[in-house]
Amino acid sequence: MSDPRIDAATLEAFTKDCFVRAGLPEADAAIEAEVLIWANLRGVDSHGVQRIPSYLDNLEKGWMNATPDIKILKESPAVLYMDADKAMGPIPTVQAMNAVIEKAKQVGIGWCLIRNVTHQGAMGYYSEMAVAEGLAGIAVVCSPPNMAPFGAKAAGLHNSPIAFSFPTSKHKTVTLDMATSVAAGGKLSVASDKRVPIPVEWALAPDGSETTDPDVASILRPAGGTKGSGLAMVFQCLTSLMANNPLIVPVLKSGEKIHNQNSFVAAIDISFFINVDDYRSLLDETIDELKALPKADGHEEIMMPGEPEHRTFDDRSANGIPLPPGTVEKLQEAAQRLDLTSPV
Repeated sequence: MSDPRIDAATLEAFTKDCFVRAGLPEADAAIEAEVLIWANLRGVDSHGVQRIPSYLDNLEKGWMNATPDIKILKESPAVLYMDADKAMGPIPTVQAMNAVIEKAKQVGIGWCLIRNVTHQGAMGYYSEMAVAEGLAGIAVVCSPPNMAPFGAKAAGLHNSPIAFSFPTSKHKTVTLDMATSVAAGGKLSVASDKRVPIPVEWALAPDGSETTDPDVASILRPAGGTKGSGLAMVFQCLTSLMANNPLIVPVLKSGEKIHNQNSFVAAIDISFFINVDDYRSLLDETIDELKALPKADGHEEIMMPGEPEHRTFDDRSANGIPLPPGTVEKLQEAAQRLDLTSPV
């Protein structure tokens, strides 16, 4: 039996209602819902509505702030430094990206370092905000340890999701949205929802041993060994340490859980260097040439970063978002908890 498919608008309305019931202002709840559904529509289900119950738990425990006092700590023509006051991640991150977009239009580049934020969802949402304005966008996040550095069997780094987006004309936006681990942490939860094992390369058990059980796996493994581990270290240097809000050492020393993140978003004005239409044409031409290369055995097509997600978006926009059994249970649990009608 196939998973039920739910219309995106119905699912987004339910998600918004959940967060309004949890205490968010309506406008903030709408942003949170849009970012979650954006992920589901693109097949990034690890960052979609299956997160709702854990977000509700975090709000209830005070780990996420439903009514934050978001502050700009420092500002220059190109740079912002923001304290998010433990806001649900999408709210300050959308605010920050809107701000850096305007700065990029004025001075060529905008950069915002965000401290004291919480889970932001799929980072590609924010980098693509810049593309909608004809700019290039970047978004990076760091959290407490969840990934073993290369050579270790205990968590010591965060898998630092990163996203880069660039505008095209003929082709779909080029968006690289990835983690520095072999698989994103949320994919363990998705595998659990689907009741399927995970590849042994994805993660380790708490004792550092190998496992294929998504309910046991807890320590992510770095993508490309030293490469993923090295990038994760670089992003710690660019976020948590620069924001004077370290998340690695306090956890490793105390063993306590910290529910906090640091992040940066940036926008680049392509027209500072080249006419934007010319840039779009050059990127389209690059894509055409890459797709025309001889295909390796077992490959029918050469795909660009973000292309599979764009195709999933087209399918799910037309046919609804499929929800595996575990996600259905999570939505029903949230509905019962908040006295709402479940969409499935």
